[in-house]
Formats: sequence, C-alpha cells, structure tokens
Amino acid sequence: MTLTITAEQLFRKAYENRYTWDENFSGYEADVTMTSGDTSHTGKVLINSDFSFEVKDVEDEDAARGIKNQLWEMTIHRVNHSFEKSHGENTFSFGETDEQGAIEILVGGAGAGNSYKLKDDCVCFVNRKIGNKIVNINTFEFQETDNGYLAQGYDSVYIDPESGQSITGKTVFKDHFEQIGNYYVLTSRKIISQAKDKPLTTQFTFSNFKTL
Repeated sequence: MTLTITAEQLFRKAYENRYTWDENFSGYEADVTMTSGDTSHTGKVLINSDFSFEVKDVEDEDAARGIKNQLWEMTIHRVNHSFEKSHGENTFSFGETDEQGAIEILVGGAGAGNSYKLKDDCVCFVNRKIGNKIVNINTFEFQETDNGYLAQGYDSVYIDPESGQSITGKTVFKDHFEQIGNYYVLTSRKIISQAKDKPLTTQFTFSNFKTL
C-alpha cells in the first residue's frame, strides 16, 4: 500500500523542524561588537525571557539601530508559534521539483502568492510578498541541532513585483551559533551587502554570555 503525503503535511514537517527556544528560555546578556569598514561600536545586549530585547551602552544611534535590527531578526525566528497559528489560514499545494531535488510548495488562502522550497525537511527557499515588495530568501547552509535546524548561510533579494527586477541587490548572511547552557544562541553574523555595486561587510559579534 502506497502512502501519499500532502503538501501541507510536508511543509508542516519542515516548519516544525526549525530550531526554536521553548517556554523554559530564561534570557541572557552578552557583549556586542559591530564592525563596518574601519568603524567599530561596542556595547551590551539583553534578551529577555519573553524574547523582548535591549541594546545598552552604544552611543551611536545608527549602530544601536543596526544591532536592534539583528536582534529582532534573530529572536523572531526563535519563537515557537504553532503551525496552526502561523499558517492556519493558508492552503498548500505542490509546485515543481528543481534540479537539486528541492520541492516547491505553493501557498493559497491568506498567504496566496507566497511559495517555499523544501529539501531534507528544511525550508531552503522563501518567496514572500511583504508590503509592495517581494523578498526571496535562499538558504544554502544549515546547522543541525538535536532540536531542529538553524539557517547558517543565506542570501536575500528584494524584488519589484511589477518589473521583476531587484530593488536592493543581493545581501548575503553568514551566521554562527553556539550552545550556551541549554540553548543555541547567535555568536556572530556577517552581512555582505552588494547594493549599488559597492559591497559592504558588516560584522556583529556576541560574547561573554550570561544567562538570566
């Protein structure tokens, strides 16, 4: 007897395979250094048990904002929302399978027009409409843990939906996570922006972790 898995079941499996923090997460404090070009800024970050966060002792407003943006992007992916809460109003169907064996999942319902690609129970590509733009996120490197996967290398491109052209150019991210206590936390992130043919590398380094 042949068992057939649906597109929703396959996508749910990959969604629930993401690494997230559970209800016992107590938060942590760490030192942070942001380096862009020849300029560095240092300070402290605080991640609370409810996943809210603070940046302390960074005098430069642009640097503080840049650090906050990374904390927001990191913490939002550690939240353990149920599949029903995140995708209960969506429907799913199969698209094409690419040359690397990644299976396309087409979204209908509330998220109509969005799509994903899955491989080895991981989401390796996201095509999502955000406001009046489309973002494509391609994940090419993963870090496996005992409790799911982390995206370790990925790039993103914002696209004009009318022209199909890139708005910002490609941005490449390289993340590194380490286990501190019972949880994996972000210890470094390198961002290489290729906007306007002028590559800019920005490095965020987190160290001296103290659990709360």
